[in-house]
Amino acid sequence: MTTTTGTRDDVVLPPLLPPLRRVFKHPKLMHHNRLAAGVLVVNLVVLGFAAPGGITAEFASHAALANFALAILIRRQRLINLMFRVATAAPVTWPLRVRWVLGKVYHFGGLHIGGAVSGTLWFAAFVGLSTAKPAPPAVLVLAYALVALFLGMVVLATPRLRAGKHNRFELTHRLGGWLALVLLWALTIARIVHSGVSVFSSPEFWALVVLTAAVAAPWTRLRKVPVAIERPSSHVAIARFTHGRKPFAGSSTAISRSPLREWHSFANIPAPNEHGFRLTISRAGDWTGRFIDDQPPRVWVKGITTAGVANIETLFRRVVYVATGSGIGPCLPHLLAQKVPARLVWATRSPRATYGDGLVDEILAVQPDAQIWDTGQYGKPDMVRLAYAAYRDFDAEAVICISNKKLTWQVVHGLESRGIPAYGAIWDS
Repeated sequence: MTTTTGTRDDVVLPPLLPPLRRVFKHPKLMHHNRLAAGVLVVNLVVLGFAAPGGITAEFASHAALANFALAILIRRQRLINLMFRVATAAPVTWPLRVRWVLGKVYHFGGLHIGGAVSGTLWFAAFVGLSTAKPAPPAVLVLAYALVALFLGMVVLATPRLRAGKHNRFELTHRLGGWLALVLLWALTIARIVHSGVSVFSSPEFWALVVLTAAVAAPWTRLRKVPVAIERPSSHVAIARFTHGRKPFAGSSTAISRSPLREWHSFANIPAPNEHGFRLTISRAGDWTGRFIDDQPPRVWVKGITTAGVANIETLFRRVVYVATGSGIGPCLPHLLAQKVPARLVWATRSPRATYGDGLVDEILAVQPDAQIWDTGQYGKPDMVRLAYAAYRDFDAEAVICISNKKLTWQVVHGLESRGIPAYGAIWDS
């Protein structure tokens, strides 16, 4: 382990990319937002082709349902794992520029946003067209209730409102989504009954069957499981689970103490020679604070373990992991698995006092050259410089950063704007 007392001012960062190339590295133009914009553009193209012949309420309804299907299915756990497997199947012999783009697979949430916004706009068009050419009262009542619900969910999901009232966003998004599915079923049945066609010949009926099954699937695996909790400090709890199969390195598990209210995902840390896995939970809000203080004996889990950003490591020959605080949790399983040569840079306050000697010794056993920066002793470092120094000295191909939102964007944007592949969570879920 190495520690440093300076901020690595001796490190000279590479020059910035030319302005035209650099502008696409800005966080507001990241792949996540570009995917969302791409979905909107595709819908505009569809609108352009359909407009000359006239947009009917039926066409708008189908377009809305197609977009909602994209928004829902792209969030399904098995599809997420499949996308990661396909993206990371590329060999390291492929050009770095290609692997750099494939590593952005975790930005798939942009498709969810694009589909949800486009679906809402198409549904608003459906409501307007159904009103202009009066549909049955039952259809109109359900349609207006749905469009109000969709618009409310979109507004509450805007970044400012979502960040300020995150728990409210999650609750309204979940309950609103379920209510929307119920109302869509009622609307579809009402329209089918009015048209006189067979239920089984309606494409909307079968689309809703698929979407309902997709939404319900994770809940069929809902169960309450025992958990053993260690608390090395008042800031951190290490939760140990032994249920089910051992999860793959880099996956995450969602847990809850009240399954209908809120869920929180944490990175699984499977030890190579132990059954089960651990979750590192740091005090970062009301829920985590209560969890650390109460140390509940059982918690709820649902669905299957899901791949996360760090799973893209296999696309590269050598990687640098940059973590702050409890960000070590998502990094640790990859460091323990040792699938890819890696170097760790970890900035945290009093690592042994906060996380315990056992966890720190476990890290050092696989990362003897790790740079662990004690912020309590040396203050906050320049993480961009630390990351670049490790990237340069280790001859790495990419940097993976696990930290808070502000610092993650600083590191990722600071490196990408200089032509270095860098990855970090985007807080879109």
